[in-house]
Amino acid sequence: MADVNRGNRPLSPHVSIYRMPLNAVLSITHRITGVGMSLASVLIVWYFLAAATSEAYFDTASWVLTSFLGDLIMLGSLMAIWYHFCSGIRHLVWDTGSGLGQRRVQRSGITALIAAAVLTLITIILA
Repeated sequence: MADVNRGNRPLSPHVSIYRMPLNAVLSITHRITGVGMSLASVLIVWYFLAAATSEAYFDTASWVLTSFLGDLIMLGSLMAIWYHFCSGIRHLVWDTGSGLGQRRVQRSGITALIAAAVLTLITIILA
């Protein structure tokens, strides 16, 4: 059998070596936040169904959603909503054929991250 790695040539970049571009990370994050919001909506529907079922069941659901873990899930959902919103606007701008240069894509990604963080903080302060 022939030696495939003649001359000790390097193999393809490994995950630990290769650094993903910001745009790829933001694209993956956009998809993850979409799935996360869907999962969090199940909790919210459960909360409303518990309210319609009985007082004891509502107390259980309310306790779960207002616990530390529930607060973390709701905070993550809030961040996901704002990030998904800002990233969605970014994609809408791209659909017009604008902002597709390498610098502008990088800037719009950073802007979406900052805008999502600021909008999350504003929502927390006002709520």
